[in-house]
Amino acid sequence: MESAAVVGGNLRLARLFHGLTLEDIASSIDRTRQFVHRLEIEQATPSAAILQLIAARTRVLPDFFSRAVAAPITEDQCHFRKHLSARVSIKHVALAKGEMFHRIVAYLGSQLELPANVIPQRDVQSFSDIELAAEACRRAWGLGLGPIENMVRVAENVGAIVTRFRGVGREIDAHSISAARPIIVLNAEERSVCRLRFDVAHELGHLVMHVGRLTGDRKTESEANRFAGAFLLPRSSFAKEFPRLRGQHLNWRGLADMKLRWKVSKAALLFRARQLGLIEESQYKTGVIRLARGGEARQEHEDRLVTPEPPELFAQAIGLIVEYHGVSLEAIARAIGLGPEILQEFLDSRTAAPIVERRSADVISLALRRQSRVQRPVAGE
Repeated sequence: MESAAVVGGNLRLARLFHGLTLEDIASSIDRTRQFVHRLEIEQATPSAAILQLIAARTRVLPDFFSRAVAAPITEDQCHFRKHLSARVSIKHVALAKGEMFHRIVAYLGSQLELPANVIPQRDVQSFSDIELAAEACRRAWGLGLGPIENMVRVAENVGAIVTRFRGVGREIDAHSISAARPIIVLNAEERSVCRLRFDVAHELGHLVMHVGRLTGDRKTESEANRFAGAFLLPRSSFAKEFPRLRGQHLNWRGLADMKLRWKVSKAALLFRARQLGLIEESQYKTGVIRLARGGEARQEHEDRLVTPEPPELFAQAIGLIVEYHGVSLEAIARAIGLGPEILQEFLDSRTAAPIVERRSADVISLALRRQSRVQRPVAGE
């Protein structure tokens, strides 16, 4: 049967996207693990029949394997929260999902005018520099100094695309990918909205301060955490609103009220208060112990009262292409060389925009569609 030229990296990408091993693919095509490895390093050429089998196993189209790769995502572009402790195999899955999502986003960018990437790059040398960087971002993005209503929407309005990856568990928490169109990946298993908001701010910190740097070490993670705290809780506003102590004791009712207003966990409020010298180390430790003993170490009691903030931009982009260009999800996936299941993995199950009559062949501005949702400072703040 006629042989087909392939890009070995695409074979490996399709395999790793599903967390499959060389043995998994080998058993699907009745060949050896070594043969599959040779395919991936382009030391062997598969027949068209073998490509069909691998495509069916990995849910891509056979022509996906022969598509040229412009600039694949590399590990140094990824800011992994648990970079040092995560298994290598899980990192490979996360990288593969990032590359696949990156390719889909590139296609969307060719069809739509997405919000411009206005995330600045800042060099920081001290915690003071980080505070200033966070405050500068708030000013540049018109956020004022009050509570932020929706952190996901902020990130998407300034040029990032937020998503969730399945299949990586908790070994890799939220992470981000530095690219022309930055990607922020939230942990699909995290249930606390407050923690997810902090994760978004943390990843924005990496995108502001750490582009081109390997991250995951204690220093860069500490810097990103400091940025997140400073971004979500500006020091001037925080100092005014942090609830006064009751003698030497923390004001837990006041902390709960402040949490619901700022949508930041009580643990993060205590950490920020210690950073800014509003409470002593002993008071901070006492607060952390109380949260742990009360079953609030991972999820706090008020979390259920905080409105979820799901990613929006990706689903909106897909919906607009369906609406204005009159194509199906299957046709969009086919244009990228994928089966519809892979595209659907990144979409909420409710995203099923109807196919309507084609209206325009022009590039549509999704940025304009979202202008009414851009964050504004709260009046009087």
